Amino acid sequence: MKNIVIRYGIYGFLLALIVFLLALYFGQGVDFNTQELIGYFAMIASLSFVFFGIKRFRSIIGKGQIGFRRAVLIGLLISAFTGLGIALADFIYLSWINPDFFEEYTAVMRSEGYKGEIPDYGNGFMALVMFVTVMVIGLVVSLISAVILAKKI
Repeated sequence: MKNIVIRYGIYGFLLALIVFLLALYFGQGVDFNTQELIGYFAMIASLSFVFFGIKRFRSIIGKGQIGFRRAVLIGLLISAFTGLGIALADFIYLSWINPDFFEEYTAVMRSEGYKGEIPDYGNGFMALVMFVTVMVIGLVVSLISAVILAKKI
């Protein structure tokens, strides 16, 4: 199990890191709503390795069978790698590529009439938020994959 989780986790990590960084870098001139959609696409594309990792485990180690719990566990472990890739990309983006992101975001929100407080939590906190976001989406992907791929043992 360990080798499959690591292999597919690294695939998810690399795809997440590269695609998310490219999306953030080339999407700098794009409005925030479009950036958000591109970001979610990058997350979901990277989390596709959850399905393929569970399927590979079922085929190779499980000899055609895998239980629901084990499938979800494998999916969550692969999701953690992907979450780390997205969090790292977000940290790199906010620290070095666009350190003025929060000022730009605040200016756009103010121009749209928002009058409330817009806190600047810092790069580490935002990376953590991205990790948690990916893990929540990864849980959903893991559950769906487990329902599709699980066969009673």
